[in-house]
Amino acid sequence: MKVIQLHNNNIALIKKAAKNNREAQHLLYEAHAPKMLSVCRYYVKDIQKAEEVMLNGFFKAFVNLKSFKNEGSFEGWLRRIMVREAISFLRQENKVEFSVDVMPVNHGQVNNIQTTIEVDEIQQYIDQLPEGYKMVFVMYAIEGYKHHEISKLLNISEGTSKSQLFKARQLLQRKIKTSNIVKNGTDEMGG
Repeated sequence: MKVIQLHNNNIALIKKAAKNNREAQHLLYEAHAPKMLSVCRYYVKDIQKAEEVMLNGFFKAFVNLKSFKNEGSFEGWLRRIMVREAISFLRQENKVEFSVDVMPVNHGQVNNIQTTIEVDEIQQYIDQLPEGYKMVFVMYAIEGYKHHEISKLLNISEGTSKSQLFKARQLLQRKIKTSNIVKNGTDEMGG
């Protein structure tokens, strides 16, 4: 029964925030800011700029809160705003480039990485990816977007989206393999 109560409280809070109730907006911000900063941080490596993107995203969310129809989760709705805000920020910074050569994608082959890696280390590897690779990788592997959705959001072809993901995965695997060799003196990936 408490789940229903919490859900009802969230709906009431959203309704109050939509009427520009600052306390309700603050409570929504406090409840969702850590996760939304994480989302922004996937795309923007500088933490201060990621915070700026998040704040702009919350501003847009509060301005458009009346358009939230309680169809699906509020967090999912907010997350989509943050992703679009991060993409917009990167475009304004002219940091997004997509390579146009399309590599064949072999969906049947999956390389298993059997190693222990810290989350911060993975984030560092993702941050080192070229922006185009990084955006597609994060949208697909972390956010769960499909290639047709990515192509629409980024204004690229589905083939380019698939190619960027393929190249991002290859680069990440090489970085992890190199890191394992440096740390352990061995190649734990079997190569």
